[in-house]
Amino acid sequence: MFDVIIAGCGPTGAMLAAELRLHDVRVLVLEKETEPASFVRIVGLHMRSLELMAMRGLLDRILPHGRQRPAGGFFAAIPKPVPKGLDSAYAYLLGIPQPIIERLLEEHAIELGAQVRRGCAVAGFEQDDEGVTVELADGQQLRSRYLVGCDGARSTVRKLLGVGFPGEPSRTDTLMGEMKVGVPQEEIAAKVTEISKTHQRFWLRPFGEGIYSVVVPAAAVSDRAVPPTLEDFKQQLRTIAGTDFGVHSARWLSRFGDATRLAERYRVGRVLLAGDAAHIHPPIGGQGLNLGVQDAFNLGWKLAGQIRGWAPETLLDTYQAERHPVAEDVLDNTRAQTELLSTEPGPQAVRRLLTELMDFDEVNRHLIEKITAIGIRYDFGEGPDLLGRRLRDIDVKQGHLYGLLHRGRGLLLDRTERLTAGSWSDRVDYLADPTAALDVPCVLLRPDGHVAWIGDDQQDLDDHLARWFGKPAD
Repeated sequence: MFDVIIAGCGPTGAMLAAELRLHDVRVLVLEKETEPASFVRIVGLHMRSLELMAMRGLLDRILPHGRQRPAGGFFAAIPKPVPKGLDSAYAYLLGIPQPIIERLLEEHAIELGAQVRRGCAVAGFEQDDEGVTVELADGQQLRSRYLVGCDGARSTVRKLLGVGFPGEPSRTDTLMGEMKVGVPQEEIAAKVTEISKTHQRFWLRPFGEGIYSVVVPAAAVSDRAVPPTLEDFKQQLRTIAGTDFGVHSARWLSRFGDATRLAERYRVGRVLLAGDAAHIHPPIGGQGLNLGVQDAFNLGWKLAGQIRGWAPETLLDTYQAERHPVAEDVLDNTRAQTELLSTEPGPQAVRRLLTELMDFDEVNRHLIEKITAIGIRYDFGEGPDLLGRRLRDIDVKQGHLYGLLHRGRGLLLDRTERLTAGSWSDRVDYLADPTAALDVPCVLLRPDGHVAWIGDDQQDLDDHLARWFGKPAD
């Protein structure tokens, strides 16, 4: 008997498993693939995801494997500088090979005690009032209290659950891969500069060791299940650029569309959805992996509280209430960005206008904060603007704030030195620090770093401790 079975060991599933293990939840992760992905696609960790990694002590492990880039020019690939004074100690993009980030997160979950079984695909499940019976493809049955589908865009869990996945099917497809080229870099750079003026879904970018990342619009696709070939890339490069650049020795090749869909519900009884199982969208802006990892951080402590028996009755429902609107916003901004990549006169006119507007710092900053998720504010009711937002990694007397969140617990940061976490101290840590870099007297942080309360009154604090962390311990 497990507490939670997670279908899928991608970044979302691995991160969720680790978050649950911080609270001693018995976790089993089922991954249908027998081996980790071998292709070396580069993904980007945005500011909010970097903050979350720092909160769990993972950033120092991850940084040596990635390459830092300025946190600008994300929205529709419109080249604008990074706004000054971004509200994060991690104001950069970290490009990192996807197999590496997946391996590091899986290792983290296993180190914390999660079980991972590869070559195990979920084939069916039934839930009742006490738990979920999960059937594997080989006929084996497993029992858990909850099941979470982190099994990607074609999620078996979502389909079996009968949750609608409305949205738009893919209209345009793009080829992406990594390969060697047969012409000088100067010739490539000149051609790319020329073509990219009218084709935003086109680039050849050096990746080191003679390898280039290649992106080019795809021709009509009759069967998306059939992977693209190197010849497909050559043909499209010749169509768009008049040359195939002598591409050869591909490391990996893929095709992606611009389908945009959002699950109608994130939870049905004891079965939940997270990551691509709950939402898909075009990769423009690089938000997909980040959105899924942030789902895991939001869900982990809430599901753990439900299992450990201290969660308030409505706590688990706040997962959908908070994360569904965030996904809606991501889908909308990727829809907008996709339109701005069109070569049609209308979208190109809008793109030119937006390019002018982004010269205003407020516009550029708003779009960067949206893409990187540091602008998210959950609705916690009336209160100061900081309420519901994440708190940056401020300096405290013990070093840095995020260093106090490694255990996945709440935190009361008290500048008055008069308050206490009291009977919630088994779930909430306490730091008295009158020198903390805050302009409010005290804050209560949830395990995901969002500000759940601001004030200096003990009774008001106790009410909010009960709201987020349940009844006080006996």
